[in-house]
Amino acid sequence: MTLKDVIESVTSQGYELDTRPFKLNVVGIRNPENTKPDEFQDEIAYFYFDENGNPVGKVVRGTTSPSVYFLQNPMNLRGTAILQQGQYKDAYAIGLHRGKYSALVQVKPVTVIRDTDRNSYLDFFADTQTGLFGINIHRATIGKSNEALIGQDSAGCQVYMYKDDFDAMMRMANKSRDNYGNKFTYTLIDKRTILKKRINYGIVGGILLAMTLYVYYLKKKKVF
Repeated sequence: MTLKDVIESVTSQGYELDTRPFKLNVVGIRNPENTKPDEFQDEIAYFYFDENGNPVGKVVRGTTSPSVYFLQNPMNLRGTAILQQGQYKDAYAIGLHRGKYSALVQVKPVTVIRDTDRNSYLDFFADTQTGLFGINIHRATIGKSNEALIGQDSAGCQVYMYKDDFDAMMRMANKSRDNYGNKFTYTLIDKRTILKKRINYGIVGGILLAMTLYVYYLKKKKVF
């Protein structure tokens, strides 16, 4: 998705974007066709609007879901955490991820789906739970033998695949904090919802076009 696509998708689903100059927005885009559940197949957008209202940022690779390792080995007795689609206002702040490096850490409740079946696939129909679970926004481990695999990098966190992308986001986060304080909103959208809306708009557009052509045909035949 392009940054423009992300912005349009967020607003069309009724979520808010902060348009104040240099206020960071972070949006996760979950891939419905996750055919390789242990690879980084989602996207994460980070951006702000400049003084002229133009968006500045990127859409990059990441994961919005836990890895196969943690699906099969839940850290919580209630099941592995899958962050539920939605907008979590001011739920994040700059802090230390696992006490190691600066990241966006969860400071307010979020809602997760608890996958309990211990297989390799995400269960989006399981029970939900709301609370503080350490669902942070961070980067993948540096120097892994296979950087394409999530491995143990996400037990439910939102994770950037590449360090450079994460570092660029954190530079924006620090600038945003200096201007507006240490509060950040995270929005998670699902491409299935986006595709469904596009299909519905396409159907409506097709019907309207067919009706217009039919009326034109009747006029040509002088039925009216």
